[in-house]
Amino acid sequence: MGNEIPEKRREKLRQKELSNPSSSGHGSNLADLVGGLGWKGTGIFILLIIAGFIIYSLFFR
Repeated sequence: MGNEIPEKRREKLRQKELSNPSSSGHGSNLADLVGGLGWKGTGIFILLIIAGFIIYSLFFR
């Protein structure tokens, strides 16, 4: 494990965490959500948040 590249080490730790969900504590977080969406999904997610903020500011000013 000493000469592993960091990406493989992170992936092993992530897989270990996924197989034992009680150790993570809180379930999923924003990083897990964004990591699962990919760059297109993340862009759409950000656009939806911005659009929601604009609509909210128009109606509840």
